[in-house]
Amino acid sequence: MNPQGMFPTVRLRRLRYLPAVRRLVRQVHLRTEQMILPLFVRPGRAVKKEIPSMPGHYQLSPDLAAEEVREAGRLGLGGVLLFGVPEHKDPEGREALRPDGVIPQAIRAAKDAAPNVLVITDLCFCEYTDHGHCGPLYQRTGRTDVDNDATLELLGQQAVVHAQAGADLIAPSGMMDGMVGAIRKALDAAGFSDVPILSYSAKYASAFYGPFRQAAESAPQFGDRRSYQMDPAVRTEQALREIELDLAEGADMVMVKPALAYLDVIREVRRRWPEVPLAAYNVSGEYSMVKAAAEQGWLDEKLIALEMLTAICRAGADILITYWAKQTAHWLAESPI
Repeated sequence: MNPQGMFPTVRLRRLRYLPAVRRLVRQVHLRTEQMILPLFVRPGRAVKKEIPSMPGHYQLSPDLAAEEVREAGRLGLGGVLLFGVPEHKDPEGREALRPDGVIPQAIRAAKDAAPNVLVITDLCFCEYTDHGHCGPLYQRTGRTDVDNDATLELLGQQAVVHAQAGADLIAPSGMMDGMVGAIRKALDAAGFSDVPILSYSAKYASAFYGPFRQAAESAPQFGDRRSYQMDPAVRTEQALREIELDLAEGADMVMVKPALAYLDVIREVRRRWPEVPLAAYNVSGEYSMVKAAAEQGWLDEKLIALEMLTAICRAGADILITYWAKQTAHWLAESPI
């Protein structure tokens, strides 16, 4: 005699046997409109410079980046995320504050090309400083490090420059203490109280960023970023504290970066704040590893990418920043999963 609720009375394969039943009972669905496409923008016109470690992606001049934004709109993507690659760098990254700099140019070109596509701008100084760190440096403690509080003033200025150019959403990524509050104060004072902030709230000092640093030309010229980005070995509670502080300072959305190695963090953030929009960044290393394996014929790129993105959503992410955004739109149009 079999107790109720056990085999053979219960056969979970019944929910898997027919493709139509599998589709019917799925709770996780990838959607094109939740995908954000990162774009790397450099000065010039008609510039398309290959990024060797990230097949299919390029450094683009503002005019060509605008074409990508137009295509993102046509595909129904949720938006684009702009990173600047300036020609000139200095110790404080002052190029990031120019109203006619590469990112303001790209914002205006994007808005001219596709006014209704969401334009998000990454807010940081690592691409603009000659040392590759995320703000001006100091040596007051006997060791060279980023001057957290001096960087806050510059982040506020950078945010206002982006908002004045037409950015729809500001995404600070430098992991400076107090950055969200400083940016919110600066935006409000400049009349941009309606511009939301998507904070890179739980950003880890990860080895998965290698290809991005080539793409953005932002590798540190000395040391690393472990004094301000999170240690991968700390427990999830530190990420929750970071997010709690950012929300208290005025963050409208929060992000976990990277995604795949931090699904536990994504899950805990979703449990703690079910009402807060949660983004996850499917980063360059995650993308490039699959690309390299697929080129060797070791993996099926489409199946792996869709499985990875589904896992990130299943963990709790609402928004997916991914280098597969355009490809995913095509894949989902062919056969929704």
